[in-house]
Amino acid sequence: MAGAAAAAVAVLLSTPGVPAHAASDREGPQHAVFVQNNNPSANAIAAYHRNQDGTLTPAGTFATGGRGGRAGGSGSDPLASQGSLLFIPGHSLLVAVNAGSDSISAFRVRGDQLHLEQVLPSGGSFPVSLGNHGDLLYVLNAGGTGTVSGFRIEDAGLEPIPGSTRSLGLANAPTPFFLSSPAQVGFTPDGHDLLVTTKTHSQVDVFRVGSGGELSAAPVVNAVPGVPFAFLFVGNELALVNAAGSSVATYEVNRDGTLTQDRAPVGDGRAAACWIVRVGNSEFVDNTGSNDVSQYRVGADGSVTLVNPVAASGIAGAIDAAGADRFLYVQAGLDGTVSGFRVGEDGSLTFLQTLAVPFGASQEGIVAG
Repeated sequence: MAGAAAAAVAVLLSTPGVPAHAASDREGPQHAVFVQNNNPSANAIAAYHRNQDGTLTPAGTFATGGRGGRAGGSGSDPLASQGSLLFIPGHSLLVAVNAGSDSISAFRVRGDQLHLEQVLPSGGSFPVSLGNHGDLLYVLNAGGTGTVSGFRIEDAGLEPIPGSTRSLGLANAPTPFFLSSPAQVGFTPDGHDLLVTTKTHSQVDVFRVGSGGELSAAPVVNAVPGVPFAFLFVGNELALVNAAGSSVATYEVNRDGTLTQDRAPVGDGRAAACWIVRVGNSEFVDNTGSNDVSQYRVGADGSVTLVNPVAASGIAGAIDAAGADRFLYVQAGLDGTVSGFRVGEDGSLTFLQTLAVPFGASQEGIVAG
């Protein structure tokens, strides 16, 4: 199935009426932003050239060879996750999930252009998030019991790691309900642990990663308050977003897989904070329930400071975001658009542009370079 799918999508579908920018001679997303439209009929990645002033110009639309998906009951957030589109540094690969066809797609990146190289089974049902460290890639599948499955990144592409799939012990249908869908998978900075956030279980599962990329047979289960959603690391500090409390708290990941809370949650006073991205010295949290973005500052010592509860507003169902240089790009899940902002030295946001994503009504996943 994978070979046939790859052959079927080897054609670039250029955006009508807009010439694509010439690809960079260097591999990787040079001055580019990629947005996954998550189309349930035919998933695709919309590519944009990032101009010097941060504005975006369409550079083509690239089919993934799979189908997008929508979790049950979801509104602005069809995949109910962070990290559904991932660029892998050092390998010039962009990897996307195809939740509707239980597969992942790997593209070679050159400038603002993509070339589809592989479409592979995700190792479970309804893949929603991707995590990478070095030559390892793990996929979070939200359907059924919820699973994580591993791949090794070789010169020839992605290779599944035999026996790497681990269950999260959930009880979802093949297409999960958005509140019971696990939200994100990711590695600790040293690559020794793999973390998964699960919403309705209010826990963070921590798997130990072996020398061959295999995981411990079962995770260490850490109960955390509220609805844990997205996370990132600042130094070795885990910054975790609680969607129910619209807040950010920090934790230390101990050697035995347990979590120790360093700072109590700091709320932004908004509604349904879910996504978090770092640009410069600031962390930006997207609040899908109040259609806005909050600015935080998280220190490597675990300190959490709310700088501006409404750094940007008017983003209809703000979901995923990505940053590059001094620019921030935020997806609006309710109207299928992406808005760009210039990030000031103090982290303040200046609006640049809003543009429509082709077939972007179900969009989820964004990468900037």
